[in-house]
Amino acid sequence: MGLEFTQYIDLAQVVLYLFWAFFAGLILYLHQESKREGYPLVAEENRPGVSIVGFPGMPAPKTFRLFHGGEVTVPNGRGDARDLKLAQTAPWTGAPYVPTGNPMVDGVGPASWAERDDHPDLTVEGEPKIVPLRVATEFHVEPRDPDPRGFPVVGADDVQAGVISDLWVDKAEFLFRYYEIKLNDGRNVLLPVTMARIEGKKRVKVRSILGSQFTGVPALKNPDQITFLEEDKVSGYYGGGYLYATPERQEPIV
Repeated sequence: MGLEFTQYIDLAQVVLYLFWAFFAGLILYLHQESKREGYPLVAEENRPGVSIVGFPGMPAPKTFRLFHGGEVTVPNGRGDARDLKLAQTAPWTGAPYVPTGNPMVDGVGPASWAERDDHPDLTVEGEPKIVPLRVATEFHVEPRDPDPRGFPVVGADDVQAGVISDLWVDKAEFLFRYYEIKLNDGRNVLLPVTMARIEGKKRVKVRSILGSQFTGVPALKNPDQITFLEEDKVSGYYGGGYLYATPERQEPIV
């Protein structure tokens, strides 16, 4: 009996079954680990007190030691406590929300931002990672590329908001992350490089917001560094402009 049974099993078949079992366990493990942040999901207003976790359940709390010091434990039960300025258009699940204030600064819809840590990203050496060229003097613009410093910055309506006064470099990735704009009123704000386009060698154009809306870009606490939280707020402001900059952008195309 034992000999007949082994005639239908070989090493390759056993290895295949073991691989399937391992891979299924790996999928479950990774799916559970992905729930350390953002879970449990909170149901909408018409179902108060209902949380959504799904299968598998929440992982046990784990403490991570951070590279530059400190610790963080997740999951920790801390949710987003902000009072979002949104109103549901209908009293049923899945109904869309509309802003009740100024969505460009309230952090809703495409202008939303996460409550990240309010300290700058650091290099391996423990220095701020993203800084202006006036601080990172060892970096410069490639001579074969256009240097946008001094270029005027215009919005989607071609109204000039200011001029590029400096460039912010990512010292770890060796690329420029932000343009610093000196506005017409004398204040300085940042513009993500990916949200702008250099048109020839004449100007920098931003299609997401109008020229008058640059004054609303979130300001920095420190003029020579940017925190995780500030990065999200600045990027969210420009991203939100694609929908909220003008009333026409919120209407159907057809």
